[in-house]
Amino acid sequence: MLGDLNYHHLRYFWAVAQDGNLTRTAERLNVSQSALSVQIRKLEHRLGHALFERRGRQLHLTEAGRIAIDHADAIFATGRDLVGTLQQTGTARQAVRVGALATLSRNFQIGFVRPILDRADVEIVLRSGSAAELLRGLQSLALDVVLTNQPPPADALTPYIAHRLSEQHVGLVGVPALLSGDYRIEDLLARHPLILPTPGSSIRTDFDALADRLGLRPQIAAEVDDMAMMRLLVREGTALAVLPPIAVRDELTSGMLVQAQELPGIVETFYAVTIERRFPNPIVRSLIEATIDTAMT
Repeated sequence: MLGDLNYHHLRYFWAVAQDGNLTRTAERLNVSQSALSVQIRKLEHRLGHALFERRGRQLHLTEAGRIAIDHADAIFATGRDLVGTLQQTGTARQAVRVGALATLSRNFQIGFVRPILDRADVEIVLRSGSAAELLRGLQSLALDVVLTNQPPPADALTPYIAHRLSEQHVGLVGVPALLSGDYRIEDLLARHPLILPTPGSSIRTDFDALADRLGLRPQIAAEVDDMAMMRLLVREGTALAVLPPIAVRDELTSGMLVQAQELPGIVETFYAVTIERRFPNPIVRSLIEATIDTAMT
């Protein structure tokens, strides 16, 4: 039976993980490179998993290595608290790394992480970016989950798992002065300039198809790739916006904005994308289940 964890080995592993280079760490700690390698191999033997993989001259954490570094961070942080205060001023925290498409509704992102916002044992790391950037982060294990409105492309070499969380019908949104009266969708689209998502987004693709079916060439006031900016622009009262209501939930509740009606056939679907992992983050599963349960009620 293997003995207890040797924290001396863990400290060496933690130091190498910070540098990503065995030689540099050995010089910094004033130990031989061979001795450092032996300590890490002993830790890997104790844990039963390789913690690093070599790419050229750099060492990169394996999935097991990322799990170990999270625990090492928490262990050493707790030790610093103990030495500094001799009383418990905090608890060890588990990281949850969430990536979100830069154009995704901020309200949806907040709703996804809301169940863990008040948990003292969880640290939330939020990153935004393009779909390609976020999926690379998922592949490299730098992210635990990616929030997006489009499922990733099917790829047998990259086992993505797209969890369908919820969907929102998209409508025409604007200030009350622009939407007073009972107008048909066709009349509103022809009458007012529009704030639209940029070409290539799922909403814009569906909207362009709708306009074509109606035989309309709407006046475009702005094309915006950020839902938060669309929200600010529509509040100015000069144009209508094509938005899912969750993006302007607070403004709709207060009456600052109103929604005319849903645009037929245009829906934004929200996904949580994960990847097959030997050590999945259990908090991510609970967040996905909570969001799906909320959408169904």
